[in-house]
Amino acid sequence: MSNIREVARIAGVSVATVSRTLASPDRVSPGTRDRVNAAIEQAGYRPNLLAVQFRSRKTFNIVILVPQIANAFFARVISGAQRAAQACGYRILLCDTQGDERVEKEFANLVYAHQADGVIQLRANDPFADLVDGQQPPLVNACEVIKGGRYPTVSLDNFGAARSITTLLIESGHTRIGLIKGPEHSPLTRDRVAGYEEAHRHANLALDPSLMCEGDFSLRAGYEGAAILLNLPVRPTAIFCENDEMAFGALKRIKEQGLRVPDDCSLVGFDDIEMASYCDPPLTTVSQPAEEFGQRAVEMLKALIENEPLLERHRVLPFKIMMRDSLRSI
Repeated sequence: MSNIREVARIAGVSVATVSRTLASPDRVSPGTRDRVNAAIEQAGYRPNLLAVQFRSRKTFNIVILVPQIANAFFARVISGAQRAAQACGYRILLCDTQGDERVEKEFANLVYAHQADGVIQLRANDPFADLVDGQQPPLVNACEVIKGGRYPTVSLDNFGAARSITTLLIESGHTRIGLIKGPEHSPLTRDRVAGYEEAHRHANLALDPSLMCEGDFSLRAGYEGAAILLNLPVRPTAIFCENDEMAFGALKRIKEQGLRVPDDCSLVGFDDIEMASYCDPPLTTVSQPAEEFGQRAVEMLKALIENEPLLERHRVLPFKIMMRDSLRSI
């Protein structure tokens, strides 16, 4: 049976370097790490992970609390997190919480059971709210963040993004712009509504409450919201959905009513998930770097776990408007 000394001989490094590669791969140069990993494979060596964890006092597991794992945007966030975690020697434990605080708390407590080293929370809720600051475990809040919270965050300027795409609609000649909102309790919803309203105020356009519909980021909410807006006495010439999935639902309803996008009603979304460029017509939307949310969150959490300095506690990622065929000027 092969052992760690055999791996060190094949890789041309010391036994200590092999041990360091297994325990803290991010502390070893990429070239050395590759040689050690190749030697492990060649020798057929299977390290005792329990021993590695015992020596390092770490599990190398990260819990990610995902509000809805089937959501296309969150799938991209998780993909970015997975790649970043793998690159620095950590594993991802996913929890599809469905926004349930009890489930979030249960899985976050894996840190106290020594089954995980830290937590990434993708919803604006603190699973450790009952703990004082001195007991605060490693946690990074990404995507939907708690404003003024005690944790490092990775977020987007949702206010600025919503204001920008609403301004684009106004500059395209639209003065009756329907809005299908996200969940009422979500800070994303509040920021995007505020951006929509600010664009109207800046253009000296009156805000019409009948043009704003409640939603929940689902296909059904977009479908039902569009039905309400299109049945108004004076229907909107454009609809802004606060995420792409609602925009797809709205697109279906618009077509069912015998209307065309964008000839009869322009339509814009938010997120730029993959389907946005493949639907008919392709969707104009706000693009946010979903994979980078996951990557940056893992990098920040790793720094917390390993007691490294954080270069910044609150990272705001850039957005851009993706112009496609669902918007036209009038």
